[in-house]
Amino acid sequence: MRHAKKFNHLGRKAGHRKALLQNMSIALIKHKRINTTLAKAKALRVHLEPIITKSKSNSMHSRRVVFSYLQDKEAVTELFGPIAEKVANRPGGYLRVIKTGFRQGDAAEMAMIEFVDYNDVYSTKDTKTGGGRKRRRSRRGGGSKKQAAPAAKPAAKAEEEE
Repeated sequence: MRHAKKFNHLGRKAGHRKALLQNMSIALIKHKRINTTLAKAKALRVHLEPIITKSKSNSMHSRRVVFSYLQDKEAVTELFGPIAEKVANRPGGYLRVIKTGFRQGDAAEMAMIEFVDYNDVYSTKDTKTGGGRKRRRSRRGGGSKKQAAPAAKPAAKAEEEE
């Protein structure tokens, strides 16, 4: 029985699972995006997000703690350098998991895991509104009445210029 087992063991012993997550973390930090199975991507997100949070405070202690998890100097330098600058004002949710279909050989569900701040295509900030804050529309109707009036004004201006 697996009562009170809080995380996915990925069918591996503890040492193998630790090495797997360590290697995947290093690859993700270096390449900013990797393709893997969905279960591994979800486990990697749970493993790596606290490490990224630790990298936001650039102290000797936090560097040593992060190095104890990663065991790679280049990855630690990258994490405390450009990545920490990009995620400095983000309160969490540094990684995004996108499902990409099924693998040909064994039909395992595949996913792409990436840093949220390094992908411009899926950016949540809209350049037109200017702010990243989400706002809800009014529950009352009436949005279409306001949009109909400004459409007539440009036509009137075009006639005056001719």
